[in-house]
Amino acid sequence: MPPIPTLKSLKSGLENRDFSSAEITRAYLDSIAESSLNAFITVDEEGALVAARMADERYRNGTAGSLTGVPIAHKDIFCTQGVNTTCGSKMLASFTAPYDATVVTRLKDAGAVCIGKTNMDEFAMGSSNETSFFGPVKNPWNPEAVPGGSSGGSAAAVAARLVPAATGTDTGGSIRQPASFTGITGLKPTYGRVSRYGMIAFASSLDQGGPMTGDAEDAALLLAHMAGFDHRDSTSANRNDEWLSRLQTENLPVLDSRLRVGLPTQYFQAVDNPVLQTALEQVRVWLEAEGHECVEVSLPHTEVAVAAYYVIAGAEASTNLSRYDGVRFGHRCENPESLEDLYERSRSEGFGDEVKRRILTGTYALSVGYFDAYYIKAQKIRRLIARDFIDAFSEVDLLLTPTATGPAFNAGALTHDPVAMYNQDKFTVPVSLAGLPALSMPCGFDDGLPLGAQLIGPHFAEERILKLAASFQRATDWHARTAPCACIPEVLQ
Repeated sequence: MPPIPTLKSLKSGLENRDFSSAEITRAYLDSIAESSLNAFITVDEEGALVAARMADERYRNGTAGSLTGVPIAHKDIFCTQGVNTTCGSKMLASFTAPYDATVVTRLKDAGAVCIGKTNMDEFAMGSSNETSFFGPVKNPWNPEAVPGGSSGGSAAAVAARLVPAATGTDTGGSIRQPASFTGITGLKPTYGRVSRYGMIAFASSLDQGGPMTGDAEDAALLLAHMAGFDHRDSTSANRNDEWLSRLQTENLPVLDSRLRVGLPTQYFQAVDNPVLQTALEQVRVWLEAEGHECVEVSLPHTEVAVAAYYVIAGAEASTNLSRYDGVRFGHRCENPESLEDLYERSRSEGFGDEVKRRILTGTYALSVGYFDAYYIKAQKIRRLIARDFIDAFSEVDLLLTPTATGPAFNAGALTHDPVAMYNQDKFTVPVSLAGLPALSMPCGFDDGLPLGAQLIGPHFAEERILKLAASFQRATDWHARTAPCACIPEVLQ
């Protein structure tokens, strides 16, 4: 099997004139057209080829940047001027944004060629990519299995080599869990690291955009261009991280220090999959062989994280989604009899079952008589969870945990059991509640399906996480395995 194309290898090939951006863009577009994974909602063939030809001109005149001519895809939650942004919902099925999200603008300015918009759970609400109005996405390793959610389209596209990299968003695990299920690398940055401007809101205090790539070095490169202060996002972190700026033109440095890595007791005790247990043990053995110290730590409030998360996320979703009323934009019912009828039928027709469920539970948690009992209590638990991590990071540099409870489950297996579906996020939501950075990297297989290990760091410790993940990937080949339906374009072989 030929080497897997990465952002770095494609950039090198373009610089050496081994191929043109137009050639590789055309090849990726052809692969997407032949794919049956349903990973894309919109493919912008005309726009991509125009951008690719412009990129080739920049190489000819010597003005190419660090991502010039490299094809990528955006999760269909990021607004893209002139290209539909649906958020996987009937409500926005025909919506075209009049502007680009900050993430889209920054990657466009770096020269990346956007091929299209990837499929996702409706309004990012789901853990399996089965709630999309445009149909479920299939897992490239087994079409009967789910790719995870909500960024399942981006994960499947990268895993199937339909694009070398894609953007995703993570509210409670929506980058990391699908990365684990599809055998790719997914990074949820620190809350505030990446601008949310132009990213359609699910839960504003939790949402964060991030890279989904084949390996940690590509994740670092994509993050370097996605991150940065944005005055249009009130939660954007105003930091001057020189290491991120350097990554736009330099490789990710090699990890040059020994780390103290914490193994949270509550996470490992909750793993009942013996294959996953063995895979995580092998990661621990590798860490110690590299000179890192592994110690047990406690995160005592882990078991209540899922309940707190779904109260908070639902409450914020009920507020954010109230703007979809059939008046200004989005789906509008036909022949409304009154303003109340317009609101009710537009929202009933436009939203899917899972979105309605979360709006209703969120509204209930915010209602008079229940606000203190549910929403305020969930926020108190959130603070306790954040304190657990602060205490842990006073003793260790990073944490190692499973990303998910096991490999991808079959499509339809959990659709009638919302609680079981929500528990798929039990190892990812605590990180989101605390606003921490975390990365999922491939660490093994169970019956042909990938398994993921999660590295968690203190706030703004992405460099440390990425360096350790890259070090692990230089020593292993889990991330380089190729899914059965993957197709590397002939021009790159």
